[in-house]
Amino acid sequence: MIILADENIHSFIIQTLRQEGMEVVSVSERSKGIKDSEVIKWALKMNYTVLTEDKDFGEWVFAHHIQGLSVLFLRYSFQEYKNIAYTLRDFIASTVLLHPVFVTITTRKIRIRQL
Repeated sequence: MIILADENIHSFIIQTLRQEGMEVVSVSERSKGIKDSEVIKWALKMNYTVLTEDKDFGEWVFAHHIQGLSVLFLRYSFQEYKNIAYTLRDFIASTVLLHPVFVTITTRKIRIRQL
């Protein structure tokens, strides 16, 4: 799985995943300021899984019925950014996801919705 980290993803989270050998493409590093619709087009074209903290991606998937998009949606308080990075890292390392999915990840709970 190649992850497309939305602009709102903390650099510590990106670096934590990369240190584990995971491939992460960062919107902030490559195309800062692009719209969500462009992030979605990019992810679909390259078969990336979107990593975001933006609730709008849930709306894109569930209300606008974007097909074929997988999203890892992080929910945490700023003080938990290290914990969420480790939770995410462990989840990705130990889980095989059948695409497309919408996964909500907190430091206490993970919910996977097959789309």
